[in-house]
Order: sequence, then C-alpha cells, then structure tokens
Amino acid sequence: MEKRATFIAMIRPTRSGFTEEMLPAEAEAMQAHFAFMDQAVQERKFYLIGPCLDRAFGISIFEAASLEEAHEMMQHDPCVTRGVMSYEVHPYHISYFDGAEVTETP
Repeated sequence: MEKRATFIAMIRPTRSGFTEEMLPAEAEAMQAHFAFMDQAVQERKFYLIGPCLDRAFGISIFEAASLEEAHEMMQHDPCVTRGVMSYEVHPYHISYFDGAEVTETP
C-alpha cells in the first residue's frame, strides 16, 4: 500500500466584502464547492473540512501521495477554479486525535 502524507489546506475569499455579502456568481461557486467537498468526504479523501466561524477562511485536512497531488486536489475545487477563493496547502502532521496521541512520525 502506498504511503500517503497528510496535508492541511486553507481557502480564503479573493474579494474583500465576500464575508459580508456574496455576489450571485460567488454563491453559485460556493454551492458547487459544498457539493465537491461532500463528494470528497464520501470518497474518504478528506478527514476534516470546515469554515472559521468569522468566515475568514476554511480549512481541510486530507491525505495525498505528494504535495503536487495535494495542490491538484485543491485546484479542482470549484470555488478555486472560479476564482472565488484562493488556497494554500502545507504538509501537516496530526499529533493528537480525539485525545489520543498519534505515535507515527511524519
């Protein structure tokens, strides 16, 4: 079985004012984003997905074979392809999960 790495991604709105009021095209892109993420969760590609409550950014934690694959996954998100959100991806290590220490090192 191929060893996969864990990554954390952040998405942020590209337009100031997005958090106060979405334009119709942005709302449509976000609906497509939710469907895209729902499918990714159903396919067990992502561990965790969610927005900050102040709507400053969203995060996701997921596995990929490489940093390049992690970027490819995020580049297919409809809110990214439609220019509503920008993203950044970083290699990530889960040290504790649900109160238990994760012993495998990155």
